[in-house]
Amino acid sequence: MSRNVRSYVATALAVAGAGLIGGAFLPQAHADQWNKRTIVHVQEPIIAGNKVLEPGTYVWQLLDSPAERHIVQIFDGTGQHLETTVLAIPNYRLQPSGSTQFTFWETPTNVPKAVQAWFYPGDNYGQQFPYPKKLVAQLASAAPVPVPESYKEPEPAPEPAPQAKAEPAPAPQPEQQIAQNEPAPAPQAGPAQPQPQALPHTATQNLLFGILGTGSLGLAGLLTFADRRKMAHVRSHVN
Repeated sequence: MSRNVRSYVATALAVAGAGLIGGAFLPQAHADQWNKRTIVHVQEPIIAGNKVLEPGTYVWQLLDSPAERHIVQIFDGTGQHLETTVLAIPNYRLQPSGSTQFTFWETPTNVPKAVQAWFYPGDNYGQQFPYPKKLVAQLASAAPVPVPESYKEPEPAPEPAPQAKAEPAPAPQPEQQIAQNEPAPAPQAGPAQPQPQALPHTATQNLLFGILGTGSLGLAGLLTFADRRKMAHVRSHVN
């Protein structure tokens, strides 16, 4: 076989081999375009749906369903273990990009970033992840309080010196109670006795007798005085 013929045959075999290699990768390329299969390397913790993905390698793809094109499945690096499933909604961008792009929701301090949208290379439409309010709230409440830079650990207090053992106090003596003569309580005034409307019968007779006796003595005195004056008057006329 001449040199020209050999060169032609070698060239033909090389072209045929390139076609076989391209055909072998073409189904895989179509499969990636259909389910958007993407290898994602996570360098810091992120939130995807209701799952916190730790640093590592993950496989992202759409659920193999012609009816629903917004269900995202995230597998581990081997593609065998399903980490989480996210029910996404369509998201649109004006300018497609030739590489995979992610946008993130704003989260509180010390809480991992939450994936907002995922765009496959060359697509205007992507997958928007709902904001994980409950998970973010749990992570925010469990996040430690940031320590200021000027914070200084307090120095430990010195241990107190051992104190001498105190002697037991003497037992308390019973107090002597001195009885005091307290004044007797004043008798309480009883109800006033009603005054009798009339004097007793005996008292009335004694009083009457006393009045009569006093009157008799007075009358006797007057009579005696009158007799004496009368006698004096007679004597004066006789003389």
